[in-house]
Amino acid sequence: MRWLLLLHQIPPKPPYFRAKILRRLAQIGALPVKNSAYLLPKTEDTLEDFEWICREIKSEGGTAWLFSAETLVGLTDPQIEAAFRQLRAADYSDLLAAAPDLDDAKLTERFAQLKKIDFFEHPARAQVEALILHRQGQAREETPSSLFPPPGSTWVTRHGIKVDRIASAWLIRRFLDPQAHFQFVDTATYQHAPGELRFDMFEGEFTHQRDLCTFEVLIARHNLLAENPGLQPIGEMVHDIDLKDTRYLRPETSGLSRMLDGLCARVPDDETRLAQGSQIFEALYQSYAE
Repeated sequence: MRWLLLLHQIPPKPPYFRAKILRRLAQIGALPVKNSAYLLPKTEDTLEDFEWICREIKSEGGTAWLFSAETLVGLTDPQIEAAFRQLRAADYSDLLAAAPDLDDAKLTERFAQLKKIDFFEHPARAQVEALILHRQGQAREETPSSLFPPPGSTWVTRHGIKVDRIASAWLIRRFLDPQAHFQFVDTATYQHAPGELRFDMFEGEFTHQRDLCTFEVLIARHNLLAENPGLQPIGEMVHDIDLKDTRYLRPETSGLSRMLDGLCARVPDDETRLAQGSQIFEALYQSYAE
């Protein structure tokens, strides 16, 4: 397991700044291992979170160091994972205690936020999921039109789009909202506006859930496989590439991964990446739809 280790020295003034940084570290789920030393599992998102905190610390005259690390002596990876689960225990306890006073939407929203920092699945996660399913009751029958977003919606995701974001944007424009407008934002400065639909980003309306990538979540939430079975193999490839998984092991996956790696290396602009990446996914879809 690879980890990110943040070390910092925060100046004594202004006095509120230390509390602000500690609160931000808690919000991103960082594990304190010693005074001024924090761990996160190494992913693209956690790296971005730590980098943003480093910039904040330095902007106030402090010092911050960020390392990629692996355990050698002392704590083992399983012990660190257990410590992360224990860190989430109070969060789940508080959520379960507050659940009777929360409506379904608020409960689901808070649970989604908590899952983002529950990196190693605390056992209470299943308890909250069961509670939400119980409160929702049997799945409501919805007409296809009620499931789809208003045409011409603004869809927001992180800049520097790669496999899941390229595939998801293609899927949105191809099957959900042909008039979709896309914004590719810096999450450090982005402020959510009413009506915007976020995907594959923190607190997004459509993002990773449990072991599903965003592309798979979009398909499931809009029941697209029923009429578009060609999306199934594409979803399996995007899943394995994005999650660095070996669940499906489709023979085409390595070729798709190479093409997208080449596209991202050659094209820095997100709009152009999306346009060219969409051609790849459209051709792939047509090959399965025949």
